[in-house]
Amino acid sequence: MRSSNPALLGNTFQSERYYSLEEKMTVSGVVNKTAILLSCVLLTAGWTWIKFYQTGNVQVIYPWMMAGVVGGLILAVVTAFKKEWAPVTSIGYALLEGLFIGGISSVFEKQFPGVVIQATALTFGTLFSMLVAYRSGFIQATDNFRLGVAAATGGIAIVYFATMLLSLFGVSVPYIYGGGIVGILFSLFVVAIAALNFIIDFDFIEQGAQQGAPKYMEWYGGFALMVTLIWLYVEFLRLLSKLRER
Repeated sequence: MRSSNPALLGNTFQSERYYSLEEKMTVSGVVNKTAILLSCVLLTAGWTWIKFYQTGNVQVIYPWMMAGVVGGLILAVVTAFKKEWAPVTSIGYALLEGLFIGGISSVFEKQFPGVVIQATALTFGTLFSMLVAYRSGFIQATDNFRLGVAAATGGIAIVYFATMLLSLFGVSVPYIYGGGIVGILFSLFVVAIAALNFIIDFDFIEQGAQQGAPKYMEWYGGFALMVTLIWLYVEFLRLLSKLRER
């Protein structure tokens, strides 16, 4: 089984065998761990948000945002390779990502008042809709579905990585980051792919619980969901800002 979420590789649960009933991974356990991680994100996000509005200067929070991005990426990689560390590293990831989320949210909010609450509502509304679609069987995580979403997610990652490298040399990629039709359509496409990742993640976590993964994999499952949730929220911020620019 494969997932387009980089935190959920095809063999994630194969090497994590379950031996004791008292230590079995459960779906409800993943939900609880996800709630804890979300609380950690909100905690540090609130700190950078307040810090920005106290000064009104993005340069004050910029180092914290970069620390959140770089540190979060490092811990995400560590968590992916050391799943048994997830009870600790996933919390660190959530706290670091909160620094970035709070900073970028405050900057967008100052420029486009009301955009944060809209992006938040759309993010959790999408999460709920994808959960309903998955539980009802309306959208099923078939092999072809996984392959298509994985290919699209990989393509988006390549585009983002390429544009980041080009920006280091002073080269900007036109259209996709602007508020024109092309930029809006690109954002809509990315939002759709991010949302579809939830279907694969739900199925992957459910399969892990059925296969009897150890208890610490609940933290790993929560971490994987947070990766998709944060990605979707940032993409909604970008999409809404483009629409506001028009």
